[in-house]
Order: sequence, then C-alpha cells, then structure tokens
Amino acid sequence: MKLDLNYTLQFTQEILAIPSPAGYTEKAMNRIAKELEKLGFKYSYSKKGCLIVKIEGEDSTYTRLLSAHVDTLGAVVKKVKSNGRLELINIGGYAWGSVEGENVIIHTLDDKEYEGTLLPIKASVHVYGDIPREMPRIAENMEVRLDEEVYSESDTRALGICQGDFVSYYTKTKITESGYIKSRYLDDKLCVAQVLAYLKYLKDNNKKPNNNLYVYFSNFEEVGHGVSEIPKDVDEFVALDIGLVADDAHGDEKKVSIAARDNKTVYDLKIRKKLQEAADKNGIHYTVGVYNRYGSDATASILQGADLRYACIGPNVDATHHYERTHVDGIVETIKLLIAYF
Repeated sequence: MKLDLNYTLQFTQEILAIPSPAGYTEKAMNRIAKELEKLGFKYSYSKKGCLIVKIEGEDSTYTRLLSAHVDTLGAVVKKVKSNGRLELINIGGYAWGSVEGENVIIHTLDDKEYEGTLLPIKASVHVYGDIPREMPRIAENMEVRLDEEVYSESDTRALGICQGDFVSYYTKTKITESGYIKSRYLDDKLCVAQVLAYLKYLKDNNKKPNNNLYVYFSNFEEVGHGVSEIPKDVDEFVALDIGLVADDAHGDEKKVSIAARDNKTVYDLKIRKKLQEAADKNGIHYTVGVYNRYGSDATASILQGADLRYACIGPNVDATHHYERTHVDGIVETIKLLIAYF
C-alpha cells in the first residue's frame, strides 16, 4: 500500500489550526470542501451543514457509510462578568482542569476575534495561598481574562463580546522527532485527515471502494447528533473516531483501534469480526477497545433509530479530551485498515 503520510500530517496540522467547536464549523467545512474539489470528488451538504460524498464501488449491491467529525470541544460565553471577564459553559465533555491556563479565542457575531486566557477566579498563590490549590475546577470558578483593556461589563460589551459567542482553545500542535503528534482535538480532526488520505489513495491509484460508499464529514458529534440523517440504501456505518489509551482501555498509540463496546451499546459483532479479519489478513496492528465513557456517530445513529450494521475504528490516542497524543505508526495502521476494508 502506497500511503502519503506527509499529506496526512500536513492536512492534520492545517485543519487543527482552524477553530471548529461544535456549532462553529463552517470555516473548517469549507476547507474540507476545497480539498475534496482538489481531489476530484463531488460533494453535497446536509441541511445541518454535514459534508457528504458518494462514491461508486466495485460492488453496488451493498452500501457502506464512513464518517469522521470536524467539530471539537470548545465553549460558549455564558456571562460577561462585572469585572469584564467571561464565564463560560462547555461544548462537549471535558474537565475544566484540562484547559486551565490555556489561551483562547473569542469569536464574536461580527467575525472579530479576541484573545484571552482561561484561569481560576482565584489564580495566584501569592495572593490567595492554598485556595487556588484546593478550589474545585468547575465552570463557576473559571473565567477568561481578556487581553484587552477591560475592567467592567460595559468595557467588554463595547468590544462586541456577549453571551453566546463561541470560544476555541489553542491546540498547541507539535510533531516530535520520535514520531508522536500531540495536540488538542486530534479527536477527531486527525480522522478527518485520514479519511481524506484514503480518498487520495483511491485517486492516486485509480481505484474504487469495494462497495458503494458514502463519506460523511459530520459537525455535531461532540454534542451527540453528528450524523442524524442516513440514506435509506446504507447497509453499514463505520465511524472513524479515536481509540483510547489508558489502563482499562487496552489502547496502543502505534496501533489502530477496533471498538467492541462503548457506554451506549456494543458494536455489531459481524462487522467487528470482518474488520479484525481484514487487519489480520493484511498484517495490520490493532487493539480491541472496550470503553466506559465514549460514544461515536455510529452508535448515536443507532440510538436515533437507524436500522443498519455499525462499527467504530480509529487511531489510539492518549489523554483524550485533554492534551492528546498519538504516534505516526498508529496513523498509518488506521489508513491501512481503511484501504483493506473499504
């Protein structure tokens, strides 16, 4: 298999640099659309803004759907405080401690951007002693210090900042000489790049998928409704989303994950066996994931009533929904499984 790893890593870094918390994904979607045009694939949009590609396969009697989501964690301004700082409410599930001290961008309705930093309301140990160490990290105890001369609610509102504005966190993307890539939001922008790498492989090698294939780039996965409309001819849905690396998750950053269960449901046994057989046949290194707190676009669609077979695969990632990390070997194994299976 001739894989263009440099392409995958380059697009990963590029799409990571475009803020796209769930609900604020148009710019990222436009960049993906531009890439699809460059690769020669036609696309359409759903009413919710999901990008959809339909590709004719070698066998037209069976139809698959492959998805990856471009939306990420983030926040919304909940309140402009009397001191000019901002209280936030989260988008998606993460611990406030995971973003403490992180720089942020406030995206206003008139397309202005302002920088700031998320801090505890009592941040300095010099001033508050043990309170900063012991204070619970909950939304009410966190605030954004804006990098503007604002000292009151009216000062901040004069900038055009108000409740409802989207907030994105800096990603701090870095690829190490040892082959690790670390960044916020590898979930799921790395998978977006891997899907595009798979499509590039088809183009470069003048190949078709094994079966008719829909490719979805969804935009509301982190809030539970990424793929809410599925064509009636779809027989099988495979979500490309991150695997988990932790003591009880069985993940390995240098391998691809094939999920067996998440906190919503078990995955389809028949499809999981086929995925594992494809990996075994092609010498692809993988782990089988059993997850306590996890969901994917595939299982969300099942809970919404979709009648199809479903699975989830993806690169194993350490410290998910925090400052995430994986290895280029696992990225390659994931793309190899896409090529072998689809």
